[in-house]
Amino acid sequence: MGTLIDLPRILFITSSRIGDAVLSSGVLAQVLESSPAARVTIACAPLAAPLFADLPGLERLHPIIRKRFGAHWWELWKASAGNHWSVVVDLRGSLIAWTLAADRRLVCRAQKRHEHRIAELARQLGLPSLPSPHLWVSATRQARADATLGAGPPILAVGPTANWGAKMWPAERFAEAVLRLTAADGILPGARIAVLGAAAERPLAAPVLAAVPADRRLDLIGMPDLLDAFAILRRCSFYLGNDSGLMHMAAAAGIPTLGLFGPSAEWRYAPWGERTTVVRTKESFDELCGGPEFDHRRQETLMRGLSTDMVIDAARGLWERCGGTQSAICRSNEF
Repeated sequence: MGTLIDLPRILFITSSRIGDAVLSSGVLAQVLESSPAARVTIACAPLAAPLFADLPGLERLHPIIRKRFGAHWWELWKASAGNHWSVVVDLRGSLIAWTLAADRRLVCRAQKRHEHRIAELARQLGLPSLPSPHLWVSATRQARADATLGAGPPILAVGPTANWGAKMWPAERFAEAVLRLTAADGILPGARIAVLGAAAERPLAAPVLAAVPADRRLDLIGMPDLLDAFAILRRCSFYLGNDSGLMHMAAAAGIPTLGLFGPSAEWRYAPWGERTTVVRTKESFDELCGGPEFDHRRQETLMRGLSTDMVIDAARGLWERCGGTQSAICRSNEF
């Protein structure tokens, strides 16, 4: 191994939102395959930065805090210009990559094409294969998550919230679905139910929490760290949730993941992986969001066209396709 001076350095500029940052993580994983000892600087919004806290070789997390007149880009340039980079990856489509000294530049700007974000990244960056999301979690963090969950029945993880009210399936339907999925004739009879979400979302998740019997309830609302939540998800047997960052984290954890879609495009943002699927409202994305009366500021749910029976059927189908096993622990991201 070389000295710190001659080790390759990578600058990875990724998305502000948690879900987009998760989807981008496979790009970094591919870059690191050819430079496993590289020192890495991650530049992203503070909300998504914790996703990369356990990355081997992490040198710095640079928070991109949006400022007037693009001052946040100037701050990133000043912090980066003194280095010679082996690779600069810019998934925000800024000009940064072209103004820094670098041996290789990978730049992607979102385009209005009918393709999944993963496919877009692979196409624009000329990657050798589709960059499946990959998050890194330390053995210490995983052990802490294991201790939190302890021994017991399998776990059904549920994410009943989202960053936009219109994307949220009604809480009472979530409550009905998780009870049916863990009933005697469900896919996970007697399973514990882990309810996840941000601390500010507790009132939105309250009906689901209240519906779950106390002896099977794992209240994980407001976990202080995203990677802790990811480590928890890796111990779960199934995930059911709205289109959200948690959904993409569950898919990256390798567990069967069912995403619920309505006013968002599943062809663009479906959970990625062989153990995933989606179920959407009877109305298409265009029917929900394409009319002249559509208001993106509305918070009322647009998910009522998705029945509980539709969700149960989709969950059973995914469970059977994944082999119907109750243990879905993925350890491939440890170091």
